[in-house]
Amino acid sequence: MSSRYTIVIPVLNQWRYTALCLDSLQAQGVRPADILVIDNASTDETPARLAERAARDGLGTLANRVNLGCGGAWTQGALLARESDWVVLLNNDVLAGPRAIDAMLDAAEARGLKVVSPGLLEGQEDYGFAAFAPQYLLKMAGTVRRGWFHGVCFAVHRSVFEAIGFPDTDRRLGGHEDMEYLVRCLRAGIEVGTVGDAVFHHFGSITQKAMKQESGAKSLGDRHYFYSQLGMGWLARKRFKLQRERQRRQWSAEENARSGHSLHMLRENGAWKHV
Repeated sequence: MSSRYTIVIPVLNQWRYTALCLDSLQAQGVRPADILVIDNASTDETPARLAERAARDGLGTLANRVNLGCGGAWTQGALLARESDWVVLLNNDVLAGPRAIDAMLDAAEARGLKVVSPGLLEGQEDYGFAAFAPQYLLKMAGTVRRGWFHGVCFAVHRSVFEAIGFPDTDRRLGGHEDMEYLVRCLRAGIEVGTVGDAVFHHFGSITQKAMKQESGAKSLGDRHYFYSQLGMGWLARKRFKLQRERQRRQWSAEENARSGHSLHMLRENGAWKHV
């Protein structure tokens, strides 16, 4: 049966966060059948708990024998979501705001966006997300950062896969898969954006932090390799980063001046930082 969307969630251990994520999605009206959790060879209780939810609620699950990384899991999910108009690629360490998925896709379709991300509240959840989110949406609805999406949550329309293909599955990109896909979209002239009509709380790359701690690595990927794959030398890389930072600051300042909020807010020491 066709559906508007399939939510693809790669996981590696960290069951507590995955459970919170699934519960928050279902609380916002998402059907378990429209979720596909891809387990990248977890060694904690994740496999057993996912099996329980699949049997009880009809949650979609797929277990990999090895860790294929985000890019590999994203592409697996996109290939399996054959009947969906949108594939929503989502981190497992998030909480969904009011009507988060449908509100995000409604905004994308109204504005002609083919890849879309929601507003993001990131860091410690010490502020009461459930009560804060509706107020945030009242102030930020209609706000758009065109030309940008983020890897915590981005929905891709089926037509984009047909135009430029799927996320790169190269493990050496670890942590840069979303940026690689963003650059490909921009080069192909695909309309992308981040919208304030939907919001998620993001606890903050929980799985990646755990993998770094376990391996002792400072980074899961090779940023020099990432830029080389984009065909960017030293000068092009510096120019790209400078332009990206300048645009981010402009967006943040304009949003904060208009509403006192921004589409990316970081919670630090009990206060908000606009990003």
